[in-house]
Amino acid sequence: MVVTENSRGRRGRPANEALGQTIVDAAYELFVELGFQATTLDKVTQRAKISKLSIYRHFENKEALFSAAIAARCHQFAPQALFEDIDGSAEDQLMAVGSSLLRTLLSPDVRSVEAMVMADKTNQKSLSKLYYEAGPAHVIAQIEALLRQLHAKAVLNVPDPLQSARLFGALFKGSDLLITARFDEARAEDDTEIESYCRSAVAMFIAAHGGSDDAGGSPG
Repeated sequence: MVVTENSRGRRGRPANEALGQTIVDAAYELFVELGFQATTLDKVTQRAKISKLSIYRHFENKEALFSAAIAARCHQFAPQALFEDIDGSAEDQLMAVGSSLLRTLLSPDVRSVEAMVMADKTNQKSLSKLYYEAGPAHVIAQIEALLRQLHAKAVLNVPDPLQSARLFGALFKGSDLLITARFDEARAEDDTEIESYCRSAVAMFIAAHGGSDDAGGSPG
């Protein structure tokens, strides 16, 4: 179940972008509905209304398709543009990233995929690896890059950007709102709840990284 470099290349630059997206969307729906084991390429072709040959032109196997489906959803919720376009104080930038990350984790799509991976006892280890590499690892790398920039500007003291990026991610992955969402989605997805949690988490993170007076911007 190893995704080869060749499959990564095809996944990253499909011959036909629109067709590739159609395949990914159909596969994602089926993975969530049926689980990895029960989702077959034949079912993907039926859902996407395409030929199996079209799938193989874009993806080497079902594992590569799963990785692409996860990556597409992560990029949809936490796009590269989010990390490239944000500005303002360190607090503003970290709030933008943290809020996007928490909303991503709270989305029904992401929670469904995580539940699907955990329920698949046969493929759980390999699926967890694919999920981590396509989703969390990608986001952590983006956060790490942002923290390197803030450290270079001497706004924050981040001597180990990778470790700090992992800790930043853990602040949001560990939110009790993720558990609340299982029985009270309205509260978990409430903008005020999310804003309050994110602001507290970011304030704690900045305090732990020697944030200067400029880190939080000018007082309101």
